[in-house]
Amino acid sequence: METIAIPAINMSVIAPEMILSVVAMALLLINVFVRGEQKGYLGYLSIAGILVTLYSLTVGWGSPQDGFGGSVVQDNFAIFFKGIFLVSAALSILITDQYLQREECNQGEIYPLMLFATVGMMLMASGTDLMTIFLGLEVLSVSLYVLAGFNRASIRSNEAGLKYFLLGAFSTGFLLYGMALTYGATGTTKVAKIAAAAQSGMVSSNLMLIAGMLLMATGFAFKVAAAPFHMWTPDVYEGAPTPVTAFMSVGPKAAGFAAFLRVFLVALPVFKADWASLVWILAVLTMTAGNITALYQQNIKRMLAYSSIAHAGYILVGFTAGNAVSTAGILFYMLSYAFMNIGAFAVIVLVGKKGEANNNLSDYAGFGYKHPALGIAMCVFLFSLAGIPPAAGFVGKFYLFSGAIQAGYIWLAIIGVLNSAASVYYYLRVMVYMYFKEPTEDFAWVKLSPAFVICLIIAIAGVMIPGVVPSTILELAQKAILM
Repeated sequence: METIAIPAINMSVIAPEMILSVVAMALLLINVFVRGEQKGYLGYLSIAGILVTLYSLTVGWGSPQDGFGGSVVQDNFAIFFKGIFLVSAALSILITDQYLQREECNQGEIYPLMLFATVGMMLMASGTDLMTIFLGLEVLSVSLYVLAGFNRASIRSNEAGLKYFLLGAFSTGFLLYGMALTYGATGTTKVAKIAAAAQSGMVSSNLMLIAGMLLMATGFAFKVAAAPFHMWTPDVYEGAPTPVTAFMSVGPKAAGFAAFLRVFLVALPVFKADWASLVWILAVLTMTAGNITALYQQNIKRMLAYSSIAHAGYILVGFTAGNAVSTAGILFYMLSYAFMNIGAFAVIVLVGKKGEANNNLSDYAGFGYKHPALGIAMCVFLFSLAGIPPAAGFVGKFYLFSGAIQAGYIWLAIIGVLNSAASVYYYLRVMVYMYFKEPTEDFAWVKLSPAFVICLIIAIAGVMIPGVVPSTILELAQKAILM
């Protein structure tokens, strides 16, 4: 009788995902027995689960291991990105309860949904098999579709959920078809084996493999909101509940780049000359489209949505270079971006009123004088987004563009710097309204809960400390890229 080899499972590789999944399922059960006004306690339980998961990650740093027949890996690269996901989830959860109370939308399911979305992101970062990456993507996507339309009383939120679902499902088809063609060309879905087949020339059709690569690039480009696949971003970001928008703008984008990097840098380095030209074009289109469109926005959530598109373009500059400096810069930048973008959205939640009112730039007139501490915090986040020293955003862009120059993409770096300079205008415009316009509101409704204070302190520290002393985070990022 023929013996069937069963691959080694090694459950310890997915221990962080298991911990977070158990916490999320427990929260779903607890939610049934908790009254509406006490749903905020579920957020604190979520934070506790995230902290336990973070601790379980630190144990695996520097000791890479794989499981499930090589379909999942727990290496420094995955651990670094998982840290970004967990930080973004924790900061977003901290600003959620006050928002839900204001909107009278106290459904506690939002917390386990955020945790399940984070589990999906973690699977994407750990996946060394195309099917594992796709599984993580589906867990993430389904959770995000529900989160985007979470406020059922809001037409905009319903529209955001539906639009994200329809376009997301369409883009997933591209990604899955690309994976199928890659499997057809190489006979495997394992990232390392695809690389070996491509390097040895043992593929059934180079044309099929290139077609698969292009379709996967299309799917990933949608997930990271790269132009011209960014059309969903402003409408979904504006319509979704603001804490969900903060969460979506960082975690899923980082997960998309984690999978994008692993598939293209590890599985398809043989075709780097081909896909680098494609990513070069995507980077220029994404930076330019995001920044130019952001210049005309009057709604601050839409402005930050187009800003998010532009930041994806900066990261694509580093992706194009694909060297050690730019790849480490991507990891550093994604972590910094989590703090500065969620910090900015935290202030937006505070300024907003019921029904997502008060989100226009004119509504921020005089805000810096009425609430000096929050005004300064918003300025810190906007300066970092603009890439002005000594904030972490400047250091991140410096390494992204330096890597591009070292790889010979001088013009791409110049375009990136010009785009970054153009972005200063619309970030400074928010500050002009906060400090140089007469206030039309007294902002008496702006109240800081302890959770908000913790979120803002962590966000400001995450923006300023790596900006002034970047060496520690950069060293971790350099260790993480040794995939």
